[in-house]
Amino acid sequence: MTKTTEHLLVERKWHIFAALGSGIFLASFDGGVVRVVLPALITEFDVDFALVQWVVLSFSLTQTAIMLGVGRLGDIVGKKPIFLGGTIAFAVSSILAGLAPNIQFLLFFRVLQAIGGAFATALSMGIVTETFPASERGKALGLFSATVSVGGIVGPILGGALLEYLSWRWIFFVGPPIGCISFILAWRYLPDPRPAGRQEFDWIGFQTFSTGLLALMLFLTFGERIGFQSPAMLGLLALSLLMLFLFIRTGLSANQPLLDLSLFRNSLFNLNLSMRLISFIVTGGITLLFPFYLTNLLDLDPTVVGLLLTTTMFFFGLASPVSGMLSDRFGYRLIATTGLVILAYGCYTVSTLTAETSILGYVLRILPLGLGMGIFQSPNNSAVMGSVPRERLGVVSGINVICRTLGNTSGVAALGALWASRVHVYAGPDLAGDVTEAAAAAQTAALRDVAFAATALVVLALGMSIWGLVRGPALRHFRQRVR
Repeated sequence: MTKTTEHLLVERKWHIFAALGSGIFLASFDGGVVRVVLPALITEFDVDFALVQWVVLSFSLTQTAIMLGVGRLGDIVGKKPIFLGGTIAFAVSSILAGLAPNIQFLLFFRVLQAIGGAFATALSMGIVTETFPASERGKALGLFSATVSVGGIVGPILGGALLEYLSWRWIFFVGPPIGCISFILAWRYLPDPRPAGRQEFDWIGFQTFSTGLLALMLFLTFGERIGFQSPAMLGLLALSLLMLFLFIRTGLSANQPLLDLSLFRNSLFNLNLSMRLISFIVTGGITLLFPFYLTNLLDLDPTVVGLLLTTTMFFFGLASPVSGMLSDRFGYRLIATTGLVILAYGCYTVSTLTAETSILGYVLRILPLGLGMGIFQSPNNSAVMGSVPRERLGVVSGINVICRTLGNTSGVAALGALWASRVHVYAGPDLAGDVTEAAAAAQTAALRDVAFAATALVVLALGMSIWGLVRGPALRHFRQRVR
C-alpha cells in the first residue's frame, strides 16, 4: 500500500466507515428481518419447519462456501470493485426474492442474495482494520459491531410491522435503497489500490474448500432427520473430509494458495477463531427458536414479536463500542473473557423460559446474551485482525466472516435439529403434525435442552479464553526468567 493510499484512508476514514457501515447494516437487517417471517412463510407456502428453515440455511451455506474465495479475490483485484459489485447484486436479488411466487424461487433468490452479500461484506472488516490506526482499531471494530446490531434491531421491528400491515414480500423491498447509498459512498470515497505483482487465484483450492464445507453443512443439517449413520450421510461426511484434506494438501504446494496456512502456526490466532466460531454457533442456534417461542407459545402478534427479538441486538450494540475502547486500553484478553462469562449465564437463563413467562421475564432472561456477545466480539475481532500483515487482511477478513456464517449455519442446523428431535421425544406419539404444533410443555422442555447444550459450548470457549489469558503472561514471565 502506497503512502498516498494510506493518507487517503486516514483522511476519509469516517466516510469509508459510513460506506461499509451502511453495507453491513443492510446485511444485518436482512438477517434479522427474515427470521421474523419464518412462521408466516410456513402458512403462506404450506410448508413445514424443516423446509422453511432453508430460507436461512440456503443464505448461510452459500456465503460460507464462497467467503474465503471472495476474500482472496479482494487481495488480487482490489477490495473496491468487489464491494461495489456485491452491493448491486444484493440489491437486485432482494427485489427478486420479494417477487418469488413459491418457496423454491424464494430459496433460489436467497442464494443469489448470499452471493451478493458475500462480495459486499467479506472484505469490510479488513478495510476497517487497514483504515484505522492500531490505537483506534478496537473502537472502530466496536462501532462496526454496533452497526450490525442496529441492523439487527431495525430488521425485526420493521419486519414485524410489514408482516402485520402489508405482507412478507415487503421485507425484501426495503433493502435496495440502503444498498444504493452504500454503493454511492463507496464509489466516492473508497480508494482503489491494486496489489503489486502478478496475482493468481487458486481455483483448485476454492473448489475443494467450498465443496468440503457444503458437504459438512449438509451432513449436519440432514443427519438428524435421515440418520447420521445412513449411507448418504456417511458419504457426505467422507466427501467433506476428503475435500478438506485435498484443500490442505494442494494449499501446501501451491505458489499462491487460496489460504496461507502459515497463518495457523499462531496458536492464539487459532484460539480466537475457535472462540468466535463457538459464540456464533450458540447465538445462531438459539435465536432461530425465539420467533417460534414468542409466536406459538406466548401467542404474541408479529409487531410485538419483532420488538422483542431486538432485545439481544440492542444490548449487543450498547456493549460493542464500549468493549472495543476498553480493549484498546486494557488489551483484548480480559475483556473477551468477561464477555464469555456473561454469555454463558445468558444461555443458562434461556433454559428457564416457559409458556407462562411474562414479556418482562423474557427480556430479563435474554439480556445477558446480548451483553455477553457484545463485550466478547469487539476485542475478539481486534485480536484476530490485528495479528496478520496488511497483505493478508482480505483473506483473514473472509475467514472472520466464515467463522460467523459457519457458526450461524452450524448453530441453526445442529441446535435446530436438536430442538426438533427433543420435541419429538417429549411429545411422544401424540405429535401428529409439525414440531411447531406440539404441546407447549414439549416445546419448552426441548428449548431447555438446547439452552443447556449452548451453555456447555460457551463454557468450552470460556476455558479456551482463560487458558489464553493465563498463557500470555506466563510465557512472558518464562522468557524473562530465561533471559
